[in-house]
Amino acid sequence: MLQSIEHVMSLMEKHSYITDRALPTTIFLAEKLQKPIFLEGEAGVGKTEVAKVMAKILQTRLIRLQCYEGLDVNTALYEWNYSKQMLYIRLGESTGESKEVLEKNIFSEEFLIRRPLLEAITAEQEPPPVLLIDEIDRCDEEFEAFLLEVLSDFQITIPEIGTIRARHRPFVVLTSNRTREIHDALKRRCLYLWIDYPSWEKEYRIVREKVPGIEETLAQKICTFMQQMRQINFQKKPGIAETLDWAAALLHLRKHELDAETIIETIGCVLKYREDIEKFKSEHLSTMLEG
Repeated sequence: MLQSIEHVMSLMEKHSYITDRALPTTIFLAEKLQKPIFLEGEAGVGKTEVAKVMAKILQTRLIRLQCYEGLDVNTALYEWNYSKQMLYIRLGESTGESKEVLEKNIFSEEFLIRRPLLEAITAEQEPPPVLLIDEIDRCDEEFEAFLLEVLSDFQITIPEIGTIRARHRPFVVLTSNRTREIHDALKRRCLYLWIDYPSWEKEYRIVREKVPGIEETLAQKICTFMQQMRQINFQKKPGIAETLDWAAALLHLRKHELDAETIIETIGCVLKYREDIEKFKSEHLSTMLEG
């Protein structure tokens, strides 16, 4: 379906995702080689959006697994529908079904609740879904190790049923904000790409595309301001997501200039830690306005 790198780039831009050549190249190769993509970078640079755009491009469903500390296999893979099983057991006992028949039936696929990983592997649709495993760096190393089987062979073993293999491999996107290092064994199964903060030119194009109606001059000033902000040693530097939030906020407030009052009133769109806001106000606001 993806004919060339240029074709991927044009499709992404058609869906308002502005990018350079590296990302479309990775996507094109991932589709041809049937490998997952591992996207790493700071929060807010557009990693998750890649999966959403790919689902639109491929005209398929997006299945998202949001990772977090303590995520276990049952939550990500499958669970048994215990209430339905208990109801079936009671009905079976009332009709005189044997214990062996009841046990066999309640551990069939009819009583299985599919979570994101199993749902993506068992999907029979064409084209197959896009599976987003978001912020994998937040989960435990044990769960990361479990993913090795899934991403190696795209199969899952359920003791009561057996091994379930994907008929059609989903397009897989893994993202990481690099809060911890991901094991090499998992990275080797993927095509890797680091997504950095955008250049001024790229950020300007994104703002103009994503925030319709914003004035050209204001968009330029916003992008210049954000580029300067990323040079400051904050706890959390603002990403493109914060740029878009701020641009949209200024548009709704009908602001035309970045004066001190406007910046202070809306700085919560850009910085997310009290210490960063205080540091900016006391050490950098006046300097940046003068510049």
